[in-house]
Amino acid sequence: MRVLIVGSGIAGPTLAYWLARTGHEPTLVERAPQPRRGGYLVDFWGAGFDVAERMGIAAELHRSGHHLTEARSVDRRGRRVASFPAEAVVGDLGDRYVTIARSDLASTIMSALDGRVETLFGETVAAVDDVDGAVHVRFASGTSRDFDLVVGADGLHSAVRTLTFGAQEQFERYLGMVVAVFEVEGYAPRTEGAAVMHADVGFQLLRVSLRDDVTMFCVSLRHDDGLAAVPDGPQEQQALLRHRLAGAGWETPAVLDAMGAARTFFFDRVSQIRMPSWTRGRVALVGDAAACPSFLAGQGSALAMVEAYVLAVELARADGDHARAFARYHERLGPLLRSKQDAAVGLGLAFAPRSRAALAVRNVAMRLMGLPYVPNLVMGRSLRDAVELPAVPVA
Repeated sequence: MRVLIVGSGIAGPTLAYWLARTGHEPTLVERAPQPRRGGYLVDFWGAGFDVAERMGIAAELHRSGHHLTEARSVDRRGRRVASFPAEAVVGDLGDRYVTIARSDLASTIMSALDGRVETLFGETVAAVDDVDGAVHVRFASGTSRDFDLVVGADGLHSAVRTLTFGAQEQFERYLGMVVAVFEVEGYAPRTEGAAVMHADVGFQLLRVSLRDDVTMFCVSLRHDDGLAAVPDGPQEQQALLRHRLAGAGWETPAVLDAMGAARTFFFDRVSQIRMPSWTRGRVALVGDAAACPSFLAGQGSALAMVEAYVLAVELARADGDHARAFARYHERLGPLLRSKQDAAVGLGLAFAPRSRAALAVRNVAMRLMGLPYVPNLVMGRSLRDAVELPAVPVA
């Protein structure tokens, strides 16, 4: 089948890889003029790691990844509040766990395509018409083509979802926070191998030293004014951060000064996408477009790879019956993704405490994570995805 995939983040290229491998003809389109850089670090494990192993890219992910040894929380004067070793959390996962920049994960997946998939940058969809046993697609450039299936892998703000299922407001669950991630060259101080964070009422600032004298900062900010009050452009977004974090402690003033010269800058609201179905006719959604668990879940990229893999395998197993494949796709993954979304909702406490009391609870929880056996009791279940990946059918 000819399959159009919209979006070249994580889910899109993964789906293209497995569709090509199982005999289909995928076409990948991406709105950006080139592969995107920047974005936050992701902790990559679980069933997503299984998919990476089946693609033969696990070793490259480790080469590109960052092997952090400590998570450390400090107060407004930089004094250690709590810390725990990374190995206390990852436990017996061993080499089946890696921390990696989302853009490096996407780049590795794209490289696995090895030029075998038609890829169009600087393009996206303007209209999707599912009629007469095919999907007629008009692109933003004005050209048109027909496909057997269309898959939206275009993230939280999916154009395919809007065109096919309706306005985003029907499905978006805003969690009252925004997140900003940016990279700065030459920032000091550096703390090699550690994720250093400072939290106060309403926000958390995270600093991680990367390779080549680059430092990544991640700001999670409580923003309860509603979707309409979330700024759109980078200048307005940075102005919001400077206004809301004025007077904050630790290195916050220096970080805000460095932000203007950042080599990458990402900003978005923290939201989930909740839908009764991820498919309609000959159109399907994967990744954040279908069931974004939010930045708080920490596993969105791995889950996106799982969704893409399962959809591709079910299409291969259905022998051309896309309706049966779509139903099996939702049946396999619906419970898992709902459980990940539900678990993420309560994590705003850790990323942007609402009050002094909530901040105190967060700090106590951080200290407890440094005790033997506690991390496994708290996180052990979440590190193992309750899903069985289907095998790729033998041709």
